Amino acid sequence: MSEQFSGTKEVSEFLKFDLEKLNLYIKENCQAISKINSYEQFKGGQSNPSYLLISDNEKYVLRRKPPGKLLKSAHAVDREFRVLTALMPTEVPTPNTFHLCEDIGIIGTAFYIMEYCDGVIYWDPIASELHKDRRHHIFDEMNKGIALLHTQDFKKLGLGDFGKPGNYIERQTLRWTQQYLDSETEKLESMHKLIEWLPKRIPKQSYESIVHGDYRLDNIIFTNNDKNQAILDWELSTIGDPLADFGYHCMLWDIGNITDKSAKENGIHTQKEYVDLYLSRTNFSLQSEWEFYIIFSLFKVAGICQGILGRVRDGTASSDFAKQMGERAKFFADLGWKKARGIS
Repeated sequence: MSEQFSGTKEVSEFLKFDLEKLNLYIKENCQAISKINSYEQFKGGQSNPSYLLISDNEKYVLRRKPPGKLLKSAHAVDREFRVLTALMPTEVPTPNTFHLCEDIGIIGTAFYIMEYCDGVIYWDPIASELHKDRRHHIFDEMNKGIALLHTQDFKKLGLGDFGKPGNYIERQTLRWTQQYLDSETEKLESMHKLIEWLPKRIPKQSYESIVHGDYRLDNIIFTNNDKNQAILDWELSTIGDPLADFGYHCMLWDIGNITDKSAKENGIHTQKEYVDLYLSRTNFSLQSEWEFYIIFSLFKVAGICQGILGRVRDGTASSDFAKQMGERAKFFADLGWKKARGIS
């Protein structure tokens, strides 16, 4: 799996841009960035194409909206840039940002440039290539990262208007319902059942914080000594319910069918241990709504996958593996509905 997604490749014809025009723009608008000699495309990234920019002495990362027909509210690189910039002075591990360009005349779509963080991304969901002692530390670092994020005072960071207050899950349910319907390629019965089931069982929101929206192991760069160096892919970030964000992160145990026994054998926390660690770090409390957060998260990721499949249909998908990813929508929707039937 790591060979499919790690590193760079030659830029696909569809995603090439005029380097001379970019350099001219950078020279006039962001002198902190050196002249770019060449660029390559990162293999990963189903949504916003990412590029490695190479100068004589430095490397940078450019993230852009993909060209072509896009779903409403998707690919918000301006929001990515804003939250990353706001988090720079905090302890939350993020890459530093340099510049946002919303002029589509430069490379064809809006983009921003940020720091290149040299490190390791573990594409396997439990980092199975590592010894289990290191694996346990990786999971602890991952837990620490999301707890730090959820305990930032977002208003003091200038993000008070970064999302609408309250009713996060209601709004998210509507968003992913609409994205699913807009990109539906075949009717998934389990998805339609979840669309009907979820709004009737939404728990009261007790907390409000910055939420990442897609926090998982392969969206984190680790140093060689296993420290969480940079959290990536902030496209879905907003102000919302941190417990829902954490529930999405904890789908791993459900999707991978990780039992307490197999967790111990693999050197990772059980789901309860991992949840308790997060609650101790945030001072949040969790009642009986945990299972709902997992079902909602399965619904959400099914909507994300269907959106990818819709872009394959429309010819705007930015990854060679987008079709494979998109076809997982049915798996997630079926699992979500199976769990929902168990508590109906």
